[in-house]
Amino acid sequence: MTAPSATVCTPLRTEWLALRGRVATADVVRTGRGTGRARGGAVLVAGVAGGLRPDLRPGDLVVATEVWHDGAAEDTRVTCPAGPFVAGDLRRLGLTVRTGPVVTVNGVVHDPAVRRRLAGTGALAVDTESSRLTSANAGTTVIRAIVDTPTRPLLRPGTPVRGLAALSALRRAAPVIDAWAAATGEREVLLAGPRSFCAGVERAIDVVERALERFGPPVYVRRQIVHNGHVVRDLERRGAVFVEEADDVPEGSVLVLAAHGVAPAVRTTAQERGLRVVDATCPLVSKVHQEVRRFAARGSTVVLIGHHDHEEVVGTRGEAPQQVVVVADPEEAARVEVTDPEHLAYVMQTTLAVDEAADTASVLRDRFPGIRGPRNDDICYATTNRQHAVRRVAAEADLVLVLGSQNSSNSRRLAEVSEAAGTPAHLVDDASDVRLSWLAGMRRIGITAGASAPPQLVDELVAALGGLGPTVVRPVGDPTEDVSFSLPKEVTSA
Repeated sequence: MTAPSATVCTPLRTEWLALRGRVATADVVRTGRGTGRARGGAVLVAGVAGGLRPDLRPGDLVVATEVWHDGAAEDTRVTCPAGPFVAGDLRRLGLTVRTGPVVTVNGVVHDPAVRRRLAGTGALAVDTESSRLTSANAGTTVIRAIVDTPTRPLLRPGTPVRGLAALSALRRAAPVIDAWAAATGEREVLLAGPRSFCAGVERAIDVVERALERFGPPVYVRRQIVHNGHVVRDLERRGAVFVEEADDVPEGSVLVLAAHGVAPAVRTTAQERGLRVVDATCPLVSKVHQEVRRFAARGSTVVLIGHHDHEEVVGTRGEAPQQVVVVADPEEAARVEVTDPEHLAYVMQTTLAVDEAADTASVLRDRFPGIRGPRNDDICYATTNRQHAVRRVAAEADLVLVLGSQNSSNSRRLAEVSEAAGTPAHLVDDASDVRLSWLAGMRRIGITAGASAPPQLVDELVAALGGLGPTVVRPVGDPTEDVSFSLPKEVTSA
């Protein structure tokens, strides 16, 4: 596939001078004030603008989410899907960046009443060119540096200084504009299936939502309900309050236990404080807890294969702290010492990399032939399925992007599986974490998402890639899973 040309449109001469010679991978053209037309291919409009919000300051950058002409029909608005990539890179340069709509008008706005009306549309900034330069182009990005604001109008002393601040910010943005141009082009996106939410995560989120409906806010949640910042922030907006320990919850309140499970001591504390406990522990994690109790009741030492500080491991170990020994990998398994090898068992954290967990268990079985294991594999179906899927994607892709938070064990394992297959991978919280430099020359990009990552993040990432050029999306694997778990009676009974 041949990459289309990338063009940087700078309407004013001062804007053109700010970027001339600083962008090597795109044509930087002066289009004229309000009359220019962009070429074909990916287009980035760069220039100055007026701010419409009082919290904007001269020199702040606005990266457009969409652009429209004042008074034009709704269906003429142009979206700017690659904006998250650009905004993220600009922020990493230390620039102050806002994302939102940009509205185009026919002339410079001096009337405060007009400015207030435009702000009422939801736009962050106003200019005289962007909608004209982007109207016929789907692969559009817009960066505007703020010169004047509602509290610092254009026709006031100090405007030259503010103009220099805006042009300076535009110059500082040049490396990102260069990276944008290098990342543009046609590409294929391989969507791994399955991906995103598993049944245990859906159940945990549903538990909090139903608790809020039934008991009303605030509903307290011990730790993150699942390891994803987007999920946590969404539930916080609805009235969930996340705390570290049950001791932090007011007596008599509702407390939801997170999907990763807790040690019995946490339940004891909750009972002592008179808390109404709703248990959102994933049933597959509860299964591992039951295994530990069963082995411990027989007098066995239990080797827990998992990451020492992971919440699931901490909770599982708490079932029998004097009898549980944690080993993280084959190397630790080769060194672990036990007092009675004849009474020994092992269990696993549910979100481990399948191959490494199997290798660790194999070392234990070789060293302790009489060791007993769980009746069924402890690695959960969702972890296994997603790792198989990302392995298939990695076999075809130049690069794999894994959506998930950094503290999500199953998401981290997906990136590791891709790397082990020989394909570079990056774990990102959302599209704004993706660096444009990663995308340069990558014409086949795989996308997956950890079991705790919302599916809309995948849609947003695919759209952002489409904002860099024509994109063909191809599913790899089967996205469907038919597993579901019942909800606890505390949120379902009348």
